[in-house]
Amino acid sequence: MRTPTLLMTVWLGALVAAEIALPRLTIAAEDPLALARQRMVAEQLSGPGRHITNALVLTAMGKVPRHEFVPERLRYQAYQDCPLPIGYDQTISQPYVVAFMTEQLQPKPTDHVLEIGTGSGYQAAVLAELVAKVYTVEIIGDLARRGAADLKRLGYTKVSVRAGDGYKGWPEAAPFDAIIVTCAPEKVPPPLIEQLKDGGRMIIPVGPAWDQELVLLRKRAGRLEQHAVLPVRFVPMTGQSQRSEVPKPKAGAF
Repeated sequence: MRTPTLLMTVWLGALVAAEIALPRLTIAAEDPLALARQRMVAEQLSGPGRHITNALVLTAMGKVPRHEFVPERLRYQAYQDCPLPIGYDQTISQPYVVAFMTEQLQPKPTDHVLEIGTGSGYQAAVLAELVAKVYTVEIIGDLARRGAADLKRLGYTKVSVRAGDGYKGWPEAAPFDAIIVTCAPEKVPPPLIEQLKDGGRMIIPVGPAWDQELVLLRKRAGRLEQHAVLPVRFVPMTGQSQRSEVPKPKAGAF
């Protein structure tokens, strides 16, 4: 007389297990690289020697599909801790650098953030998980169009993309609570300082290709505080930045 009861118990147990497992299988089917992304967060960002501790930043990095922002032929490398080429001699930054720069900005849910150097759109997507609005400027028109299309396709409606010279910022949308720059001028562009709110933060790589430092700036009562936080190597800022850095010849020199 106990056999039907035992069979019913086993059947119910299997049904409960199946109901628990199904959502996980569905998630894996919808996003087959989700586990790779979680491993990236655990090993490359919050693991020993990495020190990314902001829980919201880690959550955003674990959510944004980096593989959607790299060329299809390189998607198998999307969650490795290295930069990847995206065309036009540009790269998508390694995940650790993206997380580090984002954490240094101390993003808040009410922030309006300016990004200089849209590139693939990945950094803008990470920021969009954390702030109210992202404005991003890309000097290479084709990259701006591709980044805008990918961000729209993936549902990042809080990001506005502009093709233009990032040296000039985005004056119409200023002032900004935070500014993040993903290309390196030799000096911080004055228009970006002007467009930063008092109390705002800016993270920017500064210096020539062979000697760059990631610099964190804070604007307090109209004064700029800054300190270097990490040696890096970014692509140079082009456009007016390069023209401003070319020394003017002395009179009569050729």
